[in-house]
Amino acid sequence: MKKESVNITVGISVGDLNGIGCEVILKTFEDSRMLELCTPVIFASNKTISQQKNDLGINITFHGVERASQAIAGKINVVNVWKETPSIEYGKATEEAGKYAIRSLKAAVKALQNNEIDILVTAPINKKNIQAEDFNFPGHTDYLAGELGGESLMFMVTESLKVGLLTDHVAVKDVAQNITSKLIRNKIDIIEKSLKMDFSIRKPKIAMLGINPHSGDDGVIGKEDDEVLRPVIREMVDNGKLIFGPYAADSFFGSDVYKQFDAILAAYHDQGLIPFKTLSFGRGVNFTAGLNRVRTSPDHGTAYEIAGKGQADAGSFKEAVFMGIKIFRNRRDYEEVSKNPLKKQKARAS
Repeated sequence: MKKESVNITVGISVGDLNGIGCEVILKTFEDSRMLELCTPVIFASNKTISQQKNDLGINITFHGVERASQAIAGKINVVNVWKETPSIEYGKATEEAGKYAIRSLKAAVKALQNNEIDILVTAPINKKNIQAEDFNFPGHTDYLAGELGGESLMFMVTESLKVGLLTDHVAVKDVAQNITSKLIRNKIDIIEKSLKMDFSIRKPKIAMLGINPHSGDDGVIGKEDDEVLRPVIREMVDNGKLIFGPYAADSFFGSDVYKQFDAILAAYHDQGLIPFKTLSFGRGVNFTAGLNRVRTSPDHGTAYEIAGKGQADAGSFKEAVFMGIKIFRNRRDYEEVSKNPLKKQKARAS
């Protein structure tokens, strides 16, 4: 069991050792003020973290532990997941780096399941070199959906912009056939619940983007918007939900229409992530909504092209830590109010 601490325990998986994961982690906690906010627990090894900080010239001290439950508040804690010294080849996608990325992730998830850490923040992985017999997932979201309770939603968030995905790591040619009425209902329910529970929005307004160009132009450019999206939207509106659309995706963000909504539900990966990263790159956070535990990640990848050069910007990773802590606290408050009718009445009155 996790011991009591004065602040939130943040578990961190290091991602691809040849990318910028360790760099953005260490730069984040190089600022000693972060230790007043949370207790970081990095899942790697003393040797690996020492090599990375020396290679990058980052001046930090850390405390090695065997288990996350032994973490000390006010220090950067490193759980020794492995004792050997992996070969680090900055900027290269190697099978070895993928293997250690998965070892770090699995150890962190186990600690999360055992309540040894409060939230999980994951550094970027390479979706190709992580593939193995015991790990056949296109990314973090899909793996966590199987390990943690609930149904997952890839939710890209900042304080002012939140974009969820109907389909995430699906080839464009397969998008339409993967979008069903059941999927739409599930994703809308998840995103609405997350907005209430994780972001304290009492009556969320959600916009849905069309599947086809111009939302199908009345069936001229595809019938999916009329035959699949619109009926579900009407049904959910009849049930009291504030769902609007489908909106043509090409003009939705450029016209600032998105500012009228608490969240946007995009049909597929690039439809949502291209505008999100254009508007928020370096500040955005990838949050896995719908699960029974909190997991966040920065909005960028391994960035091999600058790995090992000390050039990585830790801004998005730091935002992922901040956002994870905020969501954890909001969720805790929501659960407290939900089980206490008196507090619920007071919240309504205010």
